Amino acid sequence: MLQGINLACVRGDRELFRDINFSVEAGCLMQVSGPNGSGKTSLLRMLCGLSNPAAGEIRWRNTSIRTLENEFFADMTYIGHLSGTKDDLTVNENLRIASALAGVEISVSQATEALAFLGLGGRNNLPVKVLSQGQRRRVALARLLVCKTTLWILDEPLVALDVTAVQLIKEILERHLQQGGVVVMTTHQEIDIEASSKMQLHLA
Repeated sequence: MLQGINLACVRGDRELFRDINFSVEAGCLMQVSGPNGSGKTSLLRMLCGLSNPAAGEIRWRNTSIRTLENEFFADMTYIGHLSGTKDDLTVNENLRIASALAGVEISVSQATEALAFLGLGGRNNLPVKVLSQGQRRRVALARLLVCKTTLWILDEPLVALDVTAVQLIKEILERHLQQGGVVVMTTHQEIDIEASSKMQLHLA
């Protein structure tokens, strides 16, 4: 489903990586690892179309993502290492607006249900600025419960989360993989996610 072919990344005068190749099929989890500065976030940004590789090609369902453009974006959800929430909006508004920007309109009740699953019940109408960093991360990750996409690209999704929240995200990821979804993620935390297929891509 998702292929990287001879990918290279250059930042300034420094080459972060080159000749990266992989093929990720339905139900597969690919974890990207490597030391700080090795290009993990840069690779994920390439995979979701936010930046271009210095060389190589990224394909989704055997077609270049540059050819697919909006068709690819409609089938992909990217959550970066920053939560991306807006301080002055409520918890509910943040989720509904983020979903709408991704092309998914959800009702207040749908947002409320997703937020409650992640332990944010009763906080729907609070401004995000009063939440802890872990709670803000839960708001961002609640998008995974309402999106309809096949490919999830997640940059450090577990950052700032407590043990309970990590377990909830684990359940969400496993359910998505069981349904034939694809997950590409980076994480510095130990987490054992069940999947029919797993890959490890290490950037030196």
